[in-house]
Amino acid sequence: MKKVKKVKKVKPIVVHVSGKRKRAIARTTIKKGSGLVKINSIPLSIYGNEFIRIRLNEPLVLAGDYANKVNINVNVKGGGFQSQAEAARLTIAKGLVEFFKDEELRKKYLSYDRHLLIADDRQTEPHKPCRSSARRGKQTSKR
Repeated sequence: MKKVKKVKKVKPIVVHVSGKRKRAIARTTIKKGSGLVKINSIPLSIYGNEFIRIRLNEPLVLAGDYANKVNINVNVKGGGFQSQAEAARLTIAKGLVEFFKDEELRKKYLSYDRHLLIADDRQTEPHKPCRSSARRGKQTSKR
């Protein structure tokens, strides 16, 4: 009888993930390291205002020890500051799950907030021709 060799799961060296929220697009690179997180080449500790830092820190806190084993570099552009934060946290969470291939971490993210792993595809309604807003109908005189 032949012995069957067990195939060992190979962890990737570098993971590239992208995500969107409204008009904001975030691209994240995750590689083995010491826990550095940079958003547009700015360390997370001084990026944006306190609310944005808290939102970006959520997937890292939930990941626990995993976050200290990798370096995360996020490039985000477009949209407003809130949409950029949402897109960045989406890619950080997706990247950590993909890098470590941990089903327990994935379940933890989904139970905390579904939008950490699944993009919110809502968009603003486009403006219609000959109207001043997206939904306003034809103007009538009320006499």
